[in-house]
Amino acid sequence: MGERFDMSRPIYAQIVERLKAKILAGVYPPGGHLDSVRDMAAAAGVNPNTMQRALAQLEAEGLVYTERTTGRFVTEDTALLEQLRDETARAMTAEYLEKMRGIGYGPAEAAKLMTGWETKESD
Repeated sequence: MGERFDMSRPIYAQIVERLKAKILAGVYPPGGHLDSVRDMAAAAGVNPNTMQRALAQLEAEGLVYTERTTGRFVTEDTALLEQLRDETARAMTAEYLEKMRGIGYGPAEAAKLMTGWETKESD
């Protein structure tokens, strides 16, 4: 069946975002081998050319590299991964705070809500 995509945005860009998230979360660990383009495309329910474009983007960003005979791997540059993880977290936080401001919450109130949510999740 594959994944669901927002048809108002390029599918390859959504795949890039999802793969980045998996890399940053450690689902695909540093140095880890990625499945073949065809297998990844089949799992996502997309054309192999679309998956190839997404992987080429990740390669251009330095998150993935190719070894000619063995396939694609996640970078082993943990400093790069940590930097990207921090940048991603900051961008997500800024987006969250901007949305909260839009409904009248300040940063302190938004942080308080997050603390309350975290407590509920751990129960």
